[in-house]
Amino acid sequence: MNPADVPLIAPDTAPIATAVDSDVTIHDVERVERALIDASTRLPVLFFYGSAIFWLLLGTLLAGFTSFKLHSPELLSDVSFLTWGRVRPAHMNVMVYGWASMAGIGTAIWLMARLCRTTLRHPLLLIGGAAFWNLGVLLGVGGILVGDSTGYEWLEFPPYAAIVLFVAYSLVVSWALLMFRFRRGDNIYITQWYLLGAFLWFPWVYGAAQIMLFVVPVQGVMQEAVTWWFANNLLFLWFGAIGLGTAYYMIPKVIGRPVYSYHLAAIGFWTYALFASWTGMQRLVDGPFPAWMITASIAATILTIIPVATVGLNHHMTMRGYFGLLRYSPTLRFTVFGAISYTVFSLVGVLISLRSIARYTQFTEASIAYSHMGLYAFFTMVMFGSMYYIVPRLVGREWRYASLIKLHFWSSTYGVGLMVLMLLVGGFAQGSSMNDPSLAFSESTQTILPYLRGRSVSGLLLTVAHFIFAFHFGLMLFGLGRTASVPTFLNPKEEEALEARL
Repeated sequence: MNPADVPLIAPDTAPIATAVDSDVTIHDVERVERALIDASTRLPVLFFYGSAIFWLLLGTLLAGFTSFKLHSPELLSDVSFLTWGRVRPAHMNVMVYGWASMAGIGTAIWLMARLCRTTLRHPLLLIGGAAFWNLGVLLGVGGILVGDSTGYEWLEFPPYAAIVLFVAYSLVVSWALLMFRFRRGDNIYITQWYLLGAFLWFPWVYGAAQIMLFVVPVQGVMQEAVTWWFANNLLFLWFGAIGLGTAYYMIPKVIGRPVYSYHLAAIGFWTYALFASWTGMQRLVDGPFPAWMITASIAATILTIIPVATVGLNHHMTMRGYFGLLRYSPTLRFTVFGAISYTVFSLVGVLISLRSIARYTQFTEASIAYSHMGLYAFFTMVMFGSMYYIVPRLVGREWRYASLIKLHFWSSTYGVGLMVLMLLVGGFAQGSSMNDPSLAFSESTQTILPYLRGRSVSGLLLTVAHFIFAFHFGLMLFGLGRTASVPTFLNPKEEEALEARL
């Protein structure tokens, strides 16, 4: 499609080519259309969201236990399934496949239905997919805790759990292709590009890693190359694509203006797809691998500055003149924070991929900080923002307490900010100690203990944020939200003024 043919208007404001009575406005028809679409997506999206929040709470508890075990290893050390080597991968896989993937799929369902401008077809496919996905995560986490882990980063689920996840994803992707096939109109929005890309990239990345590690396993050190290629591509091509696509929808939609430049968006998408898929091997600097492999990955990581710059510029120019809306819009506040975090996350990734810096950050907590920036500061915050926008349209009520939303935002912001700071600074301190030949390895591990304790404090803030959000979501789910004609604003005075004008 020629980029010039794609309109730069907010997705849901495209005109409907339908004859209507003269006394019925186009706005009325669009409103009815959106209501029908929302009603058709209600059960699947809420199922995915509810499941995601359950896994978020479980992952939060596992994260807190994992964090404390780092500086208090004697804690329940005589219980085999509560050892750090089992709890930590269980926590990461719960957050990756339980929380993040299910929240991303739920958001993608609603966005695709809205952008395709058609009611949901075959909702049982999605409900069945969500049920199988929950089963796969449950089997996988149970397998890890009983000692049946594969030992590969972010692929610790045993094979029987991976098969269930594959069945679940097949049902989801079948629905996505059907929805896109029966879309109304010829326009394809940039959000659809990212979402379709994510749906097509995930089976390629996950399937290729499964084949090369378990079906026809590669030998020796190449297993590590496949593992890091998978982890980086899952972060970029699955979570990154869904997160960016969601941000491209939410920011223009909330402020009521088009994306600044479609051409920048197109450049950002294609360069993102090209360069992000080559990353991952930069984690293996100075390892026993071909030099060209690591160098190509470092070069690709540096070139991701192109999509980062275009996306950041596009979001900034779209928001220009509307930053004041951050005072009261929950969706905008979370989404903009996530979009800014994407830029910072990408720049940090470029820095730690350089050989001169990698010598200090390899095998340290700095790499954990990098993962948290991508999976939480960027993706999770964007997902929170999308939920604050989508859930009221599904349940017909607004969020009940603005104070809880603000507490959720600030607890999440300070929590993830403190965690990333502790892990980055601690990682550099740890790397410096490890590079000092005069220090024993045991001494180098002692240098990071204060930072690990600081990480535990940040985990408490995130725990507060997650349980507050789960409680607020529960109120909405059981029909205890607020009945109002306007959204729940973070600034009550703004809300009162708008209601008075209405």
